[in-house]
Formats: sequence, structure tokens, C-alpha cells
Amino acid sequence: MTDRPSWDDYFMKIAEDVATRSTCIRRSVGAIIVKEKRILATGYNGAPTDISHCTPETCLRTKYNVPSGERHELCRGLHAEQNAIIQAAYHGASIKDAVIYVTHQPCSICTKMLINAGIKKIFCKSPYKDPLAEEMIRESGIECVIVSTRDN
Repeated sequence: MTDRPSWDDYFMKIAEDVATRSTCIRRSVGAIIVKEKRILATGYNGAPTDISHCTPETCLRTKYNVPSGERHELCRGLHAEQNAIIQAAYHGASIKDAVIYVTHQPCSICTKMLINAGIKKIFCKSPYKDPLAEEMIRESGIECVIVSTRDN
């Protein structure tokens, strides 16, 4: 019998594949929302539908020299978690009590959205230092797990 990946490895690998669709020039992030081992929605970071993708010349964060983790509103793009939540809503899929797999730990804005969307657990591959997000995760009771996949 072949060595099958764990469910967590399997879903994280899919989130990594989703990240390859990213249109962000600074970081590629992918997310999938899963409930009862079924994928409900996916999302990657980038500009909204029918809006021009960023280039090195048009990236607001580069233009204004905005450090990572600050001033999230100075960006044309949506985060992967936001796009996954929006996709679920667009297609009428309830994500209450679902789990999200994200290639990077969510920022404070995405954390607030995940809490209010009813996500019960977050799996992420790469940590992202955001003290406010970490504090809200602890207070909300949502479990956040940094996973290490076989390729990690």
C-alpha cells in the first residue's frame, strides 16, 4: 500500500496549489475552506475580478514603501481568506463550523472575518507575526495550528 498523506497534508497541499493562482507581486497565498473533509471554497490573494492586476510599477504597497503587516487598506488586492469567504457566500455555502487551510497565518483583518464567519479551526503553514491577530485568536477560542507538511 502506498504512503497516503494525512488529511491536513492533503488539504494544505491543495491550498499551496491554489496560491499559484495569486496575482500579488509580493506574496502568493492560498486558502481552502473545508467542512467534513469536503472543500467548500478556495481563495487566493489578488485584485478583484475584472480589476487590473498589480505590477511592480502599480503596486501601492511598493509605491508607498509600506512594510509587511501594516496598512492593509493600501492594497488593490484581497487576501486569500477574504476571497474564500466571499466565494462561499457567492455560492451559498455555509462555512459555519468549517476549517480553513491557509499557506500563511491570517492577518488581523482576516482573523476578524474568520471569527465572524464561524470558522472553528485554522491550519497555516507559514507563521505571520501579527500580535492583534494572535490575541483575537486566543480570545475567540479558535484553534490555530502551524502545520509542517512533508515538503516543508
